[in-house]
Amino acid sequence: MTAAIRSLATRRIRVPLSRPWGPDVRDLSLVEVVVEDSDGAQGRGFSWTPSIGAAAVEAHLANDITAFALGRDADAATLWHPLWAHLHEGGSGGITTIAMAGLDLALWDLAARRAGLGITDHLGRQHDAATVYGSGVNLHYPLPELVAQAERWVEAGFEAVKVKVGSPHLADDVARIRAVREVLGPDRGLMIDANQRWSLEQAERAIGELSAFDLGWIEEPLRADDLAGHVALHARIDVPIALGENVHTRYRFAEFIDAGAVDLVQPNIVRVGGITPFLEIAALATSRGVDLAPHLLLELSAQLALALPGDHLVEAVEDASFESLGALASPTPIQVDASLARTTGQLGLGLQFA
Repeated sequence: MTAAIRSLATRRIRVPLSRPWGPDVRDLSLVEVVVEDSDGAQGRGFSWTPSIGAAAVEAHLANDITAFALGRDADAATLWHPLWAHLHEGGSGGITTIAMAGLDLALWDLAARRAGLGITDHLGRQHDAATVYGSGVNLHYPLPELVAQAERWVEAGFEAVKVKVGSPHLADDVARIRAVREVLGPDRGLMIDANQRWSLEQAERAIGELSAFDLGWIEEPLRADDLAGHVALHARIDVPIALGENVHTRYRFAEFIDAGAVDLVQPNIVRVGGITPFLEIAALATSRGVDLAPHLLLELSAQLALALPGDHLVEAVEDASFESLGALASPTPIQVDASLARTTGQLGLGLQFA
């Protein structure tokens, strides 16, 4: 018999970025969630917002989510869908799913700890190592700084990297991507990320020029919820389209996949609501023959990638892992060596924040 949820506590944490993501993004916000069951066992999870929304997420957890969850089975997969249906009137995604992730992750952590396992082995390990690619939030970097970052990626042993595009002038993007490709050489993978900065016409023109640099994918070329625009763009370009960091539900992922708008989906484990829906999205992608690469959250994404069938690239943003930011009070659950990530044997999620 599954123990019941006895208590849920939250703590908001501000984590300064050692390498700012822009003038207005100089820190990350976490909402740590500690859940305790009726047997006294504890699990730790978290919600995550890179700039705004942490106060709203914490309030949602402390009020609506706690009120619904107390006394129910402490089982993530059993709880997730009834909780989502209960909260749906307040919004199907965004703050709703980001807040839900805190509890979902805490319950998975609790279950894995009860089993004496790390989350990868609790879910069912498929791989010993996952391939990691170098990534940077670097559109604001002067060209020499961008080149230096690319050189660090090569020195670190990454076999693929991702660079931001979407400068006010396309010629600047071309110059930047040309310079990065020269550093990488012809054999390393190069992906680009526009972060929703282009219109359909701008995207078609930009990708037409940038495709000369042998691109692995173009990420978020258009506004993230523009399904029709992505369908049209997909028919006009040869570079694979990646998206998903700003798609929050399994249903929206299915719409983009089934419409033929995307070649690779990138669910953010926290933004979609935790491990429970992430696994459903991964199964959906597999069933439709679409690739998946989890977005950000290196320590969590790598552990889940190791539990999925097939090979899935894991994103490592320079100086943005929880370990490199000094946010952890315990050893990291993931160690990266060159382009490979492996688990370190921590129980549960292995993420205890300072």
